[in-house]
Amino acid sequence: MEYALVTGGSRGIGRAICISLAEMGFHILINYRSNKDEAGKTLETIKENGG
Repeated sequence: MEYALVTGGSRGIGRAICISLAEMGFHILINYRSNKDEAGKTLETIKENGG
C-alpha cells in the first residue's frame, strides 16, 4: 500500500495531482491551509472515481 501526501491538494494543480495519483492506486493524504470545503471536493472527486 503506497501513500502520497499532496500539499495544496484542495485546488488547482494540487487537486489534479491528488486525482491523478489516486487513479494510479495511491492512498492520498490531502493537505490544505485554509479551504476545507475545496479539500472536501477533492476527496469526493477521488471517491467518485473509485479511490
